[in-house]
Amino acid sequence: MSPAVSPVPVTCTRDCPSACGLLAHVEGGRVVRLSGNPDHPVNCGTACRKVPAFLRRFYSPKRVLTPLRRRSGAWVPIGWDAALDELADRLKGAVARHGPESILSYMGFGERTALKIVNARFFALLGGVTTLTGTLCGGTGYAAQGQDFGPRVSHDPLDLENASTIVLWGRNPAATQPGLLPQLRRAKKRGTRLILVDPRQSESAALADLHLRPKPGRDAFLALAVAKHILEAGWEDREFLASHCDNLDGYLDLLGRHGLEELARSCDVDIPAIRELARAYVAGKPTATLLGWGLHRYTLGHELVRSVDALGAVSGNIGLPGGGVSQGFEEWGPYDPELWGEGLHPPRRKFLMPRIGREILEARDPAIEVAVITAANPVCMAPDSDRVARALDSIPFVVDMNLFLDDTSDHADLFLPCAAFFEQRDLVASFGHNHVGPLNRAAPPPGQCRSQFDIFMDLAGRFPFAKDFVKTEEQWLKLLIRPLLEKGVAFDDLWGGPVRIPDAPMVPWRDKRFDTPTGNFQLLTEVTACPDCRLAIRYPYHFLTPGAAAHLCSERLPGDHGGPVEVAMATEEALRLGIADGGPARLVSELGSLAVTVRHDPGLRRDVVTCPRGGWLKAGQGVNRLIPDLVSALGQGTPYYEALVDVEKAS
Repeated sequence: MSPAVSPVPVTCTRDCPSACGLLAHVEGGRVVRLSGNPDHPVNCGTACRKVPAFLRRFYSPKRVLTPLRRRSGAWVPIGWDAALDELADRLKGAVARHGPESILSYMGFGERTALKIVNARFFALLGGVTTLTGTLCGGTGYAAQGQDFGPRVSHDPLDLENASTIVLWGRNPAATQPGLLPQLRRAKKRGTRLILVDPRQSESAALADLHLRPKPGRDAFLALAVAKHILEAGWEDREFLASHCDNLDGYLDLLGRHGLEELARSCDVDIPAIRELARAYVAGKPTATLLGWGLHRYTLGHELVRSVDALGAVSGNIGLPGGGVSQGFEEWGPYDPELWGEGLHPPRRKFLMPRIGREILEARDPAIEVAVITAANPVCMAPDSDRVARALDSIPFVVDMNLFLDDTSDHADLFLPCAAFFEQRDLVASFGHNHVGPLNRAAPPPGQCRSQFDIFMDLAGRFPFAKDFVKTEEQWLKLLIRPLLEKGVAFDDLWGGPVRIPDAPMVPWRDKRFDTPTGNFQLLTEVTACPDCRLAIRYPYHFLTPGAAAHLCSERLPGDHGGPVEVAMATEEALRLGIADGGPARLVSELGSLAVTVRHDPGLRRDVVTCPRGGWLKAGQGVNRLIPDLVSALGQGTPYYEALVDVEKAS
């Protein structure tokens, strides 16, 4: 019998705000179980239902274990030296013939760790390649809150212990931030009231004492209606508005142009519910508002976010322990920003992430000759997926670094197999809390899989800048976390478990001094009364594609999808169309159609159709092929929820 091995502290690196502290249980050089780390102050020893699936996925026989080269349309195993020799030659040739901007570095969000900054620096040392701007995720909300407060800072999740009311506005932690659930459950036990604002009856509805279901994309009108009622009742925080806010007259004028009944109709929430939410914001103080990513997914998403920020100001919840309007944290913030390498070259071309297919296809002087894709599956996850696929097919040489042959790999020429998160050493910050967690190497990567760091160090050895670039993990990590070391964090302490960023505030803006040009909170003065799209007559349903509870984005196993994607419709609406629960249908948008299975949902609005995002195109579940490649008006985000669809009963 082999001796017991102590669990190894690791941190989840997936595209989730929780960045949960985990323990890897190892037997025979293999991780056999992942459990929550009880020493992590946020997830408190819990682990979500996705965690057991990680092991099933990472130890799947379908995981790619050797580099692959596409020849005559088929994948052929090759060695690492041959793979990296060819990649180096392709990169050098592209720079020599077309300049560095003929190379595209597509660094996705599938693994956000400190050493990924070193990947970016590699491409900066090539002379500055084409990179990305914008986001498939939270850029709209970050930019919106930047206008109101200054650079984004949220209340520490542990400050929820001071809240009397918690409003989950477009946020679904039960599915997409399970590491927050211990804090929410503790709050419920203390008697804290929890309110959900979401067009659908999400998994988090079970936690809620009150659920408001506004019309999709009309949250700004709900926030304005609540603020208007607070002002009409004389409940507003007059001192904060008068002394610490700019644009008060413009904001009051905005509210004065709309009656409460008009605003209620615009958001499709009845006035008694609006009044109850207003009371919760004032009589229920401190009220903590946690904004979700659903608010970002509209062209005018910044107006939605800013309207809720203003509601926090009107109700007196800004800078208040247990209050605030919190959206997220800067996960790259703890690291030295100079190491990205942007200063090593002149400003270079950046492609909009929300329109990546169009950007590649329209690129000229130079066109893209080589693309290197890391921690991403853009063919599946970016909007207008078919255009993204055509774009990758137009590039002479595409490299995909991943674990599985997913939708993007179908359009690649070279596949480099990567290590899973507990098979490498690194550090992880979070966009959901203020702790930095360790990645300790709990088990070796299987086969010939390697960490991206190892791959880029080996690749760099083929370039003239190798002498200055090639370093050990520890050397690079100490350089990257220089800001933390200067704040008193000991390097060795980072490997035993989570360490809080020393100067991260529990309660931002407590001194009522904001990081804006005037030092005041900025109230918005306009909200666009966006009419329903001209397509609404032909395509009558808002198509919402939230994150799933069972899997993260497109992190699936090949062959693990199981038939057509399931979409949810309001029960009465599906019956009106003659579609039974579990019945076949076609989901139709301006871009195309998809075979689906309809599931009845008695709690869903009649004007909404919803399904989890992340199904693969090759499995017939690629819903992003129906979603146009739009860009938000602020923050260069992706307005997925602007998509309108129809549902047609299958004949």
